[in-house]
Amino acid sequence: MTMKPRGKKFRIRRTGPTAPAGETRRVADDSLDAPTDDGFGNMRFPTAGAPAGQSASPQQPAQRQTQGMSIEEELAAIRSEGLTGRQLRMARRTAQKHGLQPASDFDAVRLLRRQGIDPFERSNMLELVVNDGQQRAEAQPRLPATVRQPNVPAAAPQTAPAMAPPTLDDAARAQEILRMQRDIAARRRKRLLLLFARLMAFVMLPTMLVGYYYYNVATPMYATTTLFQIQKAESASPAGGLGGLLGGTTFATVQDSIAVQSFLESREAMLLLDEELGLREHFSAPDIDPLNRLAPDASTEDLYALYSRNLTIGYDPTEGMVRMEVLAADPQLSAAFSQALLRYAEERVDQMSHRLRDDQMAGARESYDAAEDALASAQLRVVNLQEQTGILSSEAEVGALFNQISTFEIQLQNERLRLDELLSVDRPNQTRVEVAERNIARLEALIEELRSSMTEDASSQVSLARISSELAVAQADLQTRQLMLSQALQALEGARLEAERQSLYLTISVNPVAPDEAAFPRKLENTLLAFLIFSGIYLMLSMTASILREQVSA
Repeated sequence: MTMKPRGKKFRIRRTGPTAPAGETRRVADDSLDAPTDDGFGNMRFPTAGAPAGQSASPQQPAQRQTQGMSIEEELAAIRSEGLTGRQLRMARRTAQKHGLQPASDFDAVRLLRRQGIDPFERSNMLELVVNDGQQRAEAQPRLPATVRQPNVPAAAPQTAPAMAPPTLDDAARAQEILRMQRDIAARRRKRLLLLFARLMAFVMLPTMLVGYYYYNVATPMYATTTLFQIQKAESASPAGGLGGLLGGTTFATVQDSIAVQSFLESREAMLLLDEELGLREHFSAPDIDPLNRLAPDASTEDLYALYSRNLTIGYDPTEGMVRMEVLAADPQLSAAFSQALLRYAEERVDQMSHRLRDDQMAGARESYDAAEDALASAQLRVVNLQEQTGILSSEAEVGALFNQISTFEIQLQNERLRLDELLSVDRPNQTRVEVAERNIARLEALIEELRSSMTEDASSQVSLARISSELAVAQADLQTRQLMLSQALQALEGARLEAERQSLYLTISVNPVAPDEAAFPRKLENTLLAFLIFSGIYLMLSMTASILREQVSA
């Protein structure tokens, strides 16, 4: 990094070959008359030069002040001056510039003062600046001044006496500073021009190309916005559990809304839309810009990528709303696309609710069908028993038998009383006694036959007890099946009501309306965004290059 040298005071008079002779002479006289400050004020030291305003011989000013002092005493005197580290380093550099070989920083100060050079004078400080032209000249190889002829011995090299480096006066020093300032300004202008060229090549030119595309090439796209939500038909009766707690909130239909959103973003919805309204033909038209145009022989994946790019759909769980935005080059076609997608969503919601109702009622309907079959089997069994035995009701049959037996027992009792009455006289009528006895025997046999018919099996008939028990079991089974059928019917009705409460339907909050102005592309916003992106890329690459350059140079 190049920094411009700063000074508290600059000379404004022209010096050097471009200045007038009188002005140059005046500047030189002023520089000679001006007192020099060695940095220590009025303090004088034994090894320092002559104070300002006093004339001293330029040949040996330090020898007169250090006469009779050894090297160790001179070094001790220099150390007692309290010189700073910066001054000592500057003295060593000045000594090396004048061809001296000091053993230490203090020895450098001693050698310079013996040569009559003040190491802390400003002119000596400026002499440390090496001219770039002199460095380039010294770096170039020197050609010999003469060419040696063949068979002629070369002359012995002559060593020139060492010359002391020239001392710059104030005019030359000012000219050198001005040259350095101009060189710094030229390099700064060169760097600014290179920076401007890089910015134009990597930032401004791509941004201009992007802006030209958005303003002159890009096809205007019309956006149709639609808002809808999925609702559930909940009943007014309170429901228990977590379902009743979330029944009236938007979280009850989160899964259904996400399912509908996934369906609208799927390839199935894209294929239905392409089959009905010609999605592929619309985006393959020649008036579409090249970046948004779809090739006529494009694959289904390319069409789906274009469909996903022009369809924006999102679900807001806090409000339970699904927001859908469809882009198309024609506003009427954009509205038609939105209406078709809404119709597909309604059909899918109906399918989902219909399947839900069928799943909930399937078990109840199966139970009811099984109860009906069991009841029919029980009824058929009762009818078969009645047909086989010829008895419709075992209880009525048993009751009739008991009535007959009781009647015959009454008649038997009367005959027995009559017999006792006939036998009570001294000379009973034998004929009447025999008739009474035969009647009694006939009645007893009949009663015994009736009683045995109820419990004993005949050769061709079944006992009434077995028939009555089988009929009782069949009738009890029939009553049980009737009760089970009634319960299955109640469960089926409850499942139907529950399925109706959980049925889903789609409610449209904002209907699709054809827009009259294009929503995309956003020309200014997209151009500014491209400028920021290219600027960030250039900044990142430039920082990376500078860091790598610094690491390599280090």
